[in-house]
Amino acid sequence: MRIGIVCPYSLSVPGGVQSQVLSQARALRSLGHQTRVLAPCDEAPPDTGVTPLGRSVRVAANGSRAPLAPDPACGRRTLRALRDEDFDIVHLHEPLCPGPTLVSLALFDGPFVGTFHRAGASGFYRALRPVLRRLTRRLSVRCAVSADARSTALQAIGGTYELVFNGIEVERFAKATPWPSDRPTVMFLGRHESRKGLSVLLEAMSALPADVRLWVAGQGPQTAELMAARAGDERIEWLGQIGDAERAARMRAADVFCAPSLHGESFGVVLLEAMASSTPVVASDLPGYRNVARAGVEALLVPPGDAGALARSLDRVLGDAMLADRLVAAGETRALELSSERLAERYVELYEEVLDGRRAT
Repeated sequence: MRIGIVCPYSLSVPGGVQSQVLSQARALRSLGHQTRVLAPCDEAPPDTGVTPLGRSVRVAANGSRAPLAPDPACGRRTLRALRDEDFDIVHLHEPLCPGPTLVSLALFDGPFVGTFHRAGASGFYRALRPVLRRLTRRLSVRCAVSADARSTALQAIGGTYELVFNGIEVERFAKATPWPSDRPTVMFLGRHESRKGLSVLLEAMSALPADVRLWVAGQGPQTAELMAARAGDERIEWLGQIGDAERAARMRAADVFCAPSLHGESFGVVLLEAMASSTPVVASDLPGYRNVARAGVEALLVPPGDAGALARSLDRVLGDAMLADRLVAAGETRALELSSERLAERYVELYEEVLDGRRAT
């Protein structure tokens, strides 16, 4: 079948939804389906099979700044691409997000499958609830990536949702060549903003042995402030934005991956990436992360914002090879359960139900 996937966020900016969209498209193509991604791009498209819809602007959302393209020009490009491609089905990720997904839902004639990622209250949802409720009736199937995302959508617009977890491309991480590393290494990957908890991890580093190194990947509004606060600490390597190949290589090489987020995580894809890389995980005990990891089984989970507890858990994993091996074995199994291939197969089932008339708007 011919499948169109519409993403509201710029593919030039790293993000969970963007990575899901691209990996889903590759998995669907591997199953023999012609698949094209429509999304804003601020640079050259990051993958084949992408139709760029224009540049993005940063808009405050969910404690972060989302790279959206809500301008009329992007909307016109979206509708033109949908008409020209003549897709059998259109899959909207974050269908109510201002920009190409909302334009598609409002002004194009489907059929549509929608996936909701957001967890947490939304002022936009509240302000436009009556309109959004009517629009979502145009979705033949509504999916949510987690119980939190489903709850958020239910409270805002009602309806019925299929729980369809996110997935990852396991082989890309499992077969990566490890980055050279000569000492115990903790890795952080994420946007440098308060909700991601990087400041908590930096505080925890003060309680770890002197030979432990921290790789900090990503950037954000707190980067300069945090770098200045830790100036002179040679154990911390500030990597900036890194490409997919380096991301996988460093994950494979790290002795522990740390996700110290404070809130706002609907699903722990980055935890799955570490698990697929055979790297043990220490993370905050958040509902979104518990979708992926059980405490003490696939990861050590600690209270959000507790630098002391975080340091103790990191030190345990670094100092206990048997514990690390148990976490790795369970994590590898969990990553396989939530692979992009399995996710694509589930979405194909839903597409076929829509096209066969077993699902109707």
